[in-house]
Amino acid sequence: MSTIGGVKGVESGLGITAARMTGSDFNDPFGISGDQILPVSNNAGGVLGGISTGLDLNFRLAIKPTPSIFMPQKTVNWMTKTEESLLLHGRFDKNFAPRVAPIAEAMAALVLADQMILSGYINPVRFEPWQDQ
Repeated sequence: MSTIGGVKGVESGLGITAARMTGSDFNDPFGISGDQILPVSNNAGGVLGGISTGLDLNFRLAIKPTPSIFMPQKTVNWMTKTEESLLLHGRFDKNFAPRVAPIAEAMAALVLADQMILSGYINPVRFEPWQDQ
């Protein structure tokens, strides 16, 4: 996720909040639901020790504010070595954070598919979609 432009932070589960909790508060205990054993909570965001718990994967991204703004900004002219004021012209998004969500979802799907191929769960060499499996 950190390779997506504008992403400055990534949290999984409770993220930074977990650093202020005790182990007993953060723990995701297991319980029985019907005939299945499932975690009762999802503080870890669906992953414990690098292994999926079977719950939803939860992560949050921190996106930096758009630096291209229509206000004068201080800069330095590297040729003259003098401080100058820069005023941008053109069309810029005021907030590009909403555009990051579908990119992050696609990135998560690609990473999961890649890991499934590496683990052998998906074998693209043997995959023949036209045949019943």
